[in-house]
Amino acid sequence: MVRAAYWLLVSFVAVGLVMVLLHARFLGLVLVLMMAGEMTIMAVFMVMFMMNPAGLNPMTMVHQHRTSKIAGVVAFAGLAYVGLVAEFPDRPFDGGDDPTEALGRELLGDSMLIFETAGVTLLATMIGAVAIASKKGRYGDGELGSAPPPLTPSSAGPGPVPAAPEAAPADGEPMASAEARQT
Repeated sequence: MVRAAYWLLVSFVAVGLVMVLLHARFLGLVLVLMMAGEMTIMAVFMVMFMMNPAGLNPMTMVHQHRTSKIAGVVAFAGLAYVGLVAEFPDRPFDGGDDPTEALGRELLGDSMLIFETAGVTLLATMIGAVAIASKKGRYGDGELGSAPPPLTPSSAGPGPVPAAPEAAPADGEPMASAEARQT
């Protein structure tokens, strides 16, 4: 899931670069900056609430591989066909007033309190998520280590049962006598 978030981040950066190439510099820059922040928050929450944080039980995210591949090829072919056949206007678009100025007046005018409140809320959420994730791991106390519970033969699933761990020698008992005790 984290890799999916990173690929989504790459796609947003690419869309932002397309906006810059289309001379919408402000929109492209805002898209990259806002989406990069959003992806950071999403990645933190995904790692924090992931069912399998250490990757011990790999799982696939796509369950219909053939249908997914066919849908991707059909979507690409359809978009490529539309891109090659469609006639695009040759004249430049007259946007009227400067949209950057209008957006700036809106953000710094009546809506300023709303945006600042949302920013402080997101910052508090990120700090809280990091604090919760660092103090207590998914499997227990962070001081003891965040290790998953051991597998028992009944929950291990199909396959060979792992050998029992060797018994540690008792306090003060030499290693040789502990090995003799096991045999």
